[in-house]
Amino acid sequence: MLEKYHNYIIDLVDSALSADYTRLRRLGNKIAKILADEDIEASNRLRLALRQKGVPLRTSGYGESLPVDGKSRLPLVEEQEWPTTPVFINASNENIIKDFLEDVKNLDLLSEKGISARLCLLLSGPPGTGKSLLASHIAAQLNKSFYVVRLDSAVSSLLGDTAKNIRSIFDFVPLHGGVLFIDEMDAVAKLRNDQYELGELKRVVNTVIQALDSLDDSAIVIAATNHSQLLDPAIWRRFPYKIEMGLPTDEVRKDIWNYYLFEDKDQSSLSSLLSKISDGMSGADIQTIALSARRHSILENEAVDIAGVVWAVLQTVDNKLVLPDRNGVTGEQKKKMSIFLAKKSINQTDIARLVSVSRQSVSAYLKEE
Repeated sequence: MLEKYHNYIIDLVDSALSADYTRLRRLGNKIAKILADEDIEASNRLRLALRQKGVPLRTSGYGESLPVDGKSRLPLVEEQEWPTTPVFINASNENIIKDFLEDVKNLDLLSEKGISARLCLLLSGPPGTGKSLLASHIAAQLNKSFYVVRLDSAVSSLLGDTAKNIRSIFDFVPLHGGVLFIDEMDAVAKLRNDQYELGELKRVVNTVIQALDSLDDSAIVIAATNHSQLLDPAIWRRFPYKIEMGLPTDEVRKDIWNYYLFEDKDQSSLSSLLSKISDGMSGADIQTIALSARRHSILENEAVDIAGVVWAVLQTVDNKLVLPDRNGVTGEQKKKMSIFLAKKSINQTDIARLVSVSRQSVSAYLKEE
């Protein structure tokens, strides 16, 4: 069994002695994933070890220099690890991503044929739809470092310094060959015809536009915004690849429930029912409710409380997330759920599964109503 880990062990030692923690964690996560099929306890111990904070890179002599703000000396970008959780998107967006990845991987061939491509992707949509997660997955697919802009450092109280910071960030990209991710792009690229904005802020937008124009063909930039209507039209034109990350479809919600609540076990029927009643929820909210229920299940050493999950879903309205109660749901709450679900045209057998009562109890609830 040890033979298949030889290369991993060698690479682990090399990355550890180089204090290259990003590479070390990537390799460690790969080994943990393989171990999970053979020794789940060892896999969990390895994942726990990988979460520890290493010796500061500057102290260890690790030499990569990240751009910093001239006044505060805080880093303007930070390298983040590749994700360990999947991203769930609809088929049309998946096709756009495939096109983007193919263009990146075949950049030299396209250039030889005289076809240059600006490798800039803009993700828009409400919070919790997976924009940041998708960006990190793209970096992983390309086997490139994932650099995230720290807007708290980049946007200075001295507006002139903001433009300088932006130039430093974009100068950093082509030198390191990673993927640059700018979240909340509207913070530095608002409409320039906004009468309430200061002239200096408009110059910041001009700096962003000029920086995007100055990138070479191999530079990869992904930006995200929750407020696409605030972006300057010139910014839109500089991102040839665009993805609207809306709320998950019925099929995507089903996949999210199945992964986070049922650990990808064969619970497609229950996942479909939960998908039906969670229409309008973001993927992040579904994930949060599912993981909360699983934590209760592990700590109480009991089966997942499906009724508690359903109650949390039905109580989550207007983006005000409600988590499952550790103490479960009351008989009165089960009755209310049964009546509500019946009005949603869910049959009594399925209501019984969702509310965790017998079909006869559901029938009794509805007769009382």
